[in-house]
Amino acid sequence: MRSRTILALAVLALTASACATAAPDSPSPTASSGSPVPVEGYDWFFHVDEDAARLAYGLAESDDLRLGLDCARASGRLSLSGMAQNASKPEFYLESGGETERFPATAEPSQVNDGVFLSAEAAADAPVFRRFRQLGWLAMWQDGARQAYAPHAHSAPNIERFFAFCG
Repeated sequence: MRSRTILALAVLALTASACATAAPDSPSPTASSGSPVPVEGYDWFFHVDEDAARLAYGLAESDDLRLGLDCARASGRLSLSGMAQNASKPEFYLESGGETERFPATAEPSQVNDGVFLSAEAAADAPVFRRFRQLGWLAMWQDGARQAYAPHAHSAPNIERFFAFCG
């Protein structure tokens, strides 16, 4: 009888924890590690130009940039860029497989839309980027909403190529 009670309590606790939600603007340190699916038309695009490389998530052949990562060869440093709403906190709040990090950003009026253009610096080996390299996807939190950026199968190897180039 006692083992049934313990089992019932364990099931109840697991059910309650599965239904619990974190505040959308503050994901838990163990945020979802489930792999998101690629979005039609959006992808990670990789470009190398001599001693500089860019890995950008967005819509092909458009100004729709969700997140850009740039680096100089073997620098170990990344420049982050992206768009945000005018009232958004100027930061890149990134997540990958349970790792989360905030990178303070500078905001400038956008030349493309009504929002702002954000830019920041980060170490290429920050835990969230190490996890991104392992899992192949990255999510960005803005204004309490989470957008996951997953590659299509043909572009997935470009993530590792980019980080290997950056050092």
